[in-house]
Amino acid sequence: MSSERWRVEVTHDCIGSGMCAGAAPEFFKLIEGYAEPVHPEIDPAEVVTDAADQCPAEAIQVTEVGSGKVLAPAD
Repeated sequence: MSSERWRVEVTHDCIGSGMCAGAAPEFFKLIEGYAEPVHPEIDPAEVVTDAADQCPAEAIQVTEVGSGKVLAPAD
């Protein structure tokens, strides 16, 4: 079992499109029209990096806890 964890953050650049909450409702919710992660740290989940890559405002950042390596959005 891997001990790797990911940190999920939504920046102030969020435009509230809701694409993340629609694609990964277990990981994102809309509050007052803007996205927020359900949990700031998660076990790795490809659906979260996919949501970050699809965000039209590039407002979702996924990093490895510990190393700080940016996993999404893709460059």
